[in-house]
Amino acid sequence: MTPFRTTLLFLCTGNSARSIIAEAILRHRGGERFVACSAGSHPLGEVNPFALELLASRAIPTEGLRSKSWDEFAGEGAPAMEIVITVCDNAARESCPIWPGAPASAHWGVPDPAIVEGNEAMRRAAFDSAYMALNDRISALLRLPAGEINQQVLKEIGNRS
Repeated sequence: MTPFRTTLLFLCTGNSARSIIAEAILRHRGGERFVACSAGSHPLGEVNPFALELLASRAIPTEGLRSKSWDEFAGEGAPAMEIVITVCDNAARESCPIWPGAPASAHWGVPDPAIVEGNEAMRRAAFDSAYMALNDRISALLRLPAGEINQQVLKEIGNRS
């Protein structure tokens, strides 16, 4: 018998860095409890190479990661989401689709590493910082018993610095 897993969608605007990183971390660390997905309101169509490199350097699988529209998760036949988390301020302000089942939602704002300008070391440091913020929040989520995950707790996790 397969145990029940909570379906969680990470949203961002471009779905190329932060939401992809969050999806990969949760898939890797919480795959027995969660089905992790990510999407964007205006997907860029490709995953940022720095995000893929960062995940690979931490031995987090990147197979199957792709930049996709949130429309894939809002239409007929899409999996029902129990939790929807925005990871960028733009996506948090946008008018999101109506998610069937009224999932719990929260905002876990993380600065966009993909817009950081400068040399390669500065850009890598921005991706590392985004990874650490998301990993810390996902770690807090994974420490919770399933029955204690609710909208208020998700928002409290998002307010952690």
